[in-house]
Amino acid sequence: MSLTPQWLDELRNRISLSGVIGRSIRVQKAGREFKACCPFHNEKTPSFTINDEKGFYHCFGCGAHGDVIRWMTDHQGLPFIEAVKELAAQAGMDMPEMDRQAAQRAQAAKSLHDVMQAAQEFFVSSLKGPGGEQARAYLASRGFPERIQREFGFGYAPDSRTALKEALGQFPEGMLIEAGLQIVVDGKAPYDRFRGRLMLPIADQRGRIIAFGGRILTAEKTDAPKYLNSPDTPLFDKGRTLYNLHRAAPAARSAARIVVVEGYMDVVALAAAGIAEAVAPLGTALTEHQIERLWRVTECPTLCFDGDAAGQRAAMKAVTRALPLLRPGHSLRIVTLPDGMDPDDVVKKRGREAMLDLLGTARSLVDVLWDGEREAAPLTTPEDKAGLKARLLAHCETIQHPDIKTLYRRELLDRFGELAFARRERPAFTPRPSGGSFQGGQRGRGPWKPAPPPLPAATATRLQQKVGSGDALLAAVLAGLVTHPAALPRHGEALARIHPADPGMAALLDALLAFAESGAPLESAALRPILAERQLRVPSADDYDGLRFGFVSEASATALDELAEAIELVVDLPAVETALAQATERFETELSDESFAEQQRLRERRLALLTRLGQMARTRASL
Repeated sequence: MSLTPQWLDELRNRISLSGVIGRSIRVQKAGREFKACCPFHNEKTPSFTINDEKGFYHCFGCGAHGDVIRWMTDHQGLPFIEAVKELAAQAGMDMPEMDRQAAQRAQAAKSLHDVMQAAQEFFVSSLKGPGGEQARAYLASRGFPERIQREFGFGYAPDSRTALKEALGQFPEGMLIEAGLQIVVDGKAPYDRFRGRLMLPIADQRGRIIAFGGRILTAEKTDAPKYLNSPDTPLFDKGRTLYNLHRAAPAARSAARIVVVEGYMDVVALAAAGIAEAVAPLGTALTEHQIERLWRVTECPTLCFDGDAAGQRAAMKAVTRALPLLRPGHSLRIVTLPDGMDPDDVVKKRGREAMLDLLGTARSLVDVLWDGEREAAPLTTPEDKAGLKARLLAHCETIQHPDIKTLYRRELLDRFGELAFARRERPAFTPRPSGGSFQGGQRGRGPWKPAPPPLPAATATRLQQKVGSGDALLAAVLAGLVTHPAALPRHGEALARIHPADPGMAALLDALLAFAESGAPLESAALRPILAERQLRVPSADDYDGLRFGFVSEASATALDELAEAIELVVDLPAVETALAQATERFETELSDESFAEQQRLRERRLALLTRLGQMARTRASL
């Protein structure tokens, strides 16, 4: 099939854009155009215009813009080809010629749609008939109003092995089997799949019936599943289908939210309470295809899970399924219901507003991931904590988008650092004098001395080139900590915020922090054999890029002060560099006094840090 630009233009010309949009929202004539309240964002004053002559709509509030095909994909939630087919049918246009096999498949699917529609009519008729008393009583017990029962198409499958087959006698038996309505086992006579069940039709995004779900009504059948869905057929792929999406998509765009619940009865219960933007997977965990379909409707769907252990497992499964798919602006939010309650319980016992309040408490994906792994196992030993870190980093590795992977890694490692190296009471010490950020000499020991004069800017730049990415300074800090392990507890919180890119230095830093937490004697002589046994290399002078730091080998109060300042430099320099780059980009965009002042402040801060680094490092050769 080939959809040429000329054919698509003809389709757009034959369709009244205001007529198509007017079937979903209320439009008013305004001169040569039409106006309406925008369906893509909440507003009270119309800012949404429709121009039939030019063939486009535009919202001056949120910027939504497109033609009639875009309306069908963005508002109605249809895939492009389905949108084109729907509009072509309205315009009385034939779709371009397909190849023979595709045409045969399309004709077969059309025939199966006829079978499914006939089955739906039979189920609805059976619900109203004498045999449907038990199903009608169940619906009454759920409190579903007549309007909801009609809208969702409730029906009843008689408790008979041949009732549906007899009612649909105009269709060949093979079609009933192919549609999933009858079962063949071991060559015996086919029999009806759904028997003695309350029936719900499952529709595609065009509203055509493609499958059924049935709830058992007879308690005596303890061996039968409570809910039964159609099998996969040429019409129905349960891993790609979301129940109620054809109704929920327009409502979701008005509510700026789509809610995913665990079962289709939850969907019906929420619709009865006035929350029409709910969908559900069909007996399986949320799949990658279903997540992508949700993202076509809204960038951050809300998943709603029961508060029991099964609900929490389902939430974590959804998180792990979504991580590889994440892209900028697209994620999931997750709501956990009170333990023992489902959406129907909430709206019936606490009311619609209580359900809306719960939806407002939805947590981000990273929050659910952190909480789920933190609570997955005890965290009483260093090994337990290391296991938590390994699990978190393994999740990060599944994320395909490089920026999102980096941000998740940083966020989760920051949280891990706060948990694993919690703030402790430290020995009191005298703070620096107020004359500068980093002062040389003794801290709180004797009279204060002014800082040496700063390095020239050119020298500071060469020093930055010498230090490079900061690995040289970090290598010196790690060597200094091995020399002075007693400093580890005091600086554990700052060290936990450092995430070395070099695997060897990362492993050494983790080992040092674990050693500090173990309660072992903090002596260099005891630490070095442990590191050697674990094959962890302590940085040497070659790793410092020719820089020399007194704290690497000296044992003095001044050396400990310089080590503390070096740790602060390792933490602060990358943060200042990042902030300076962002401020420079902002200044180039805004050209305002405020952005210029911020850029200059950060430049001065960076120069001050590099100056202090130059004062600490005594180079073997002049810079």
